[in-house]
Amino acid sequence: MTLAVRTCAHGLFAAVVFVSLGVIGCAGTVDDPPANEASAGGPTTDFDLVISGGEVVDGTGAPRFYADVGIRDGRIVEIAGPLELAGRGAEVLNAEGMIVSPGFIDHHNHVQNKVHRRPLAENFIRQGITTILPSLHSGDQPWPLADYIDTLRIAPNIGFFAGHSWIRKQVLGMADRAPTTAELEEMKAYVARTMEDGALGLSTGLLYVPANYAETEEVIELAKVAAEYGGVYYTHMRDEARQLLPAVREAIRVGAEAGLPVHINHFKSMGVANWGQTVQSLALVDSARAAGIDVKVDLYPYAAGSTGSSVLFPQWVLAGGRDSFRVRVSDPVVRGRVERETEDWMHRDWTGGDLSRIQFRSVPGLPEFNGRRMSDLAAQRGLPNNDATGVQLAIELQLAGGFTAIYHFMDEADIERIMRHPFAMFETDGDPVGFGVGFPHPRSYGTFPRILGEYVRERGIITLEEAIRKMTSLSADEIGQSERGRIAEGMFADITVFDADRIADQADYVDPHRYSIGILHVIVNGVPVIAEGSVTGAKPGRVLKGPARIRTESAAN
Repeated sequence: MTLAVRTCAHGLFAAVVFVSLGVIGCAGTVDDPPANEASAGGPTTDFDLVISGGEVVDGTGAPRFYADVGIRDGRIVEIAGPLELAGRGAEVLNAEGMIVSPGFIDHHNHVQNKVHRRPLAENFIRQGITTILPSLHSGDQPWPLADYIDTLRIAPNIGFFAGHSWIRKQVLGMADRAPTTAELEEMKAYVARTMEDGALGLSTGLLYVPANYAETEEVIELAKVAAEYGGVYYTHMRDEARQLLPAVREAIRVGAEAGLPVHINHFKSMGVANWGQTVQSLALVDSARAAGIDVKVDLYPYAAGSTGSSVLFPQWVLAGGRDSFRVRVSDPVVRGRVERETEDWMHRDWTGGDLSRIQFRSVPGLPEFNGRRMSDLAAQRGLPNNDATGVQLAIELQLAGGFTAIYHFMDEADIERIMRHPFAMFETDGDPVGFGVGFPHPRSYGTFPRILGEYVRERGIITLEEAIRKMTSLSADEIGQSERGRIAEGMFADITVFDADRIADQADYVDPHRYSIGILHVIVNGVPVIAEGSVTGAKPGRVLKGPARIRTESAAN
């Protein structure tokens, strides 16, 4: 990278002109060389990069302080008083008036086997995210994982999981039954191979087919394999609505009987009839922790989720795939049962009788309705806005290929309650989107800035120091990465620099393709992937491999 160092006449900070990036540190003429520059040899460069003059929030929850941060060979090697290191860096990023934080860790997203298609992961790194964890729910895992890892050259760090849904499909397809002894052993072998290739743990999506055909005992047996390799258990629980509390108990049971930590993704209480259940669900988490079971949760800061249309139906009717679904709903007797059960399910858990709570993202059968509401479709058809109409439209659209949607089904009081919990972390649940392509949930662009802008600065739900702790050190420790998640000497230099007074999300449910504001610099393993608000194109990300915890003796041997 070509650079020149100049001193700004209007300030105290040395700044760097990154010629190859087009980033200008300051205007004006070049002053005389500072005293620490050799007359012939140029500036002293004790560091590859210096982040100068910022206010450090170190990730531990401790009070903030002003400092320069010196980076060499991908690690933080010195922390000194403000302006003390600026003249000693080959590159200098000015952080005056900014917060210098460890990079943020995203505990769930959908990049698992396609991050190579968008290796800059721009909608993630522009949120200040330096590590993405595609914990697998219904998605497919890369296979073999080691081969996929070897091909990756990406901007952020990434960690992978053994995916229960994908593994079950390899062995049982879409069958709604328990595995035989031999089939279970085959599934366990898939888990073991993936863990050996570097996975951080086992991940389940028990709401979705075919994973929800599994009994708890099946999950426990697979989790035991992950535990042998020092893995953790990440889960989208079996139910997040009327059966929320039994689902939390099931997740805790898996951790207790398999002997590994439990991490519950996008913890929530969905459906109008179920609002407020987070009081009891968080009490279950606290009770489990008091009993010695390591249970933690994460959330995204939106009162709407996003998933496919299959969740609107009784799962038994989806067994065997689309053709079997078509046969069942074509039978008048079976269809009557489907309609009755789906109407009750939709009312309690998804719509509360108002189809405007379902906002289409992508409707292959009716693309003109992308971004519009199911209530709009009902109105066009001259149908009432109620769940009976919703059932008929859902069946029609499922037969035409299904749809993805944003579901407006949560309450802010529950979000705030979860966010305040000391063992709650954050995730985007986001997609690797192309800018302007499709109709994503705004969380794909705005999750972390939304927390820091809306929930920290504007509403004071948690402090900045606590929010950063949850995003960084607590999150790094959750996956066994004790050398990340902190601004401290010896740590890997994953760092986000942002304006605490300005950071905010810009994406919304109507106009989702809008990057957040207030993120100035993002550093991954000592290399800027965002500098002065611009994407650099660098791909310094690493695969963060297990074990996430101490391995048991059987796997270690």
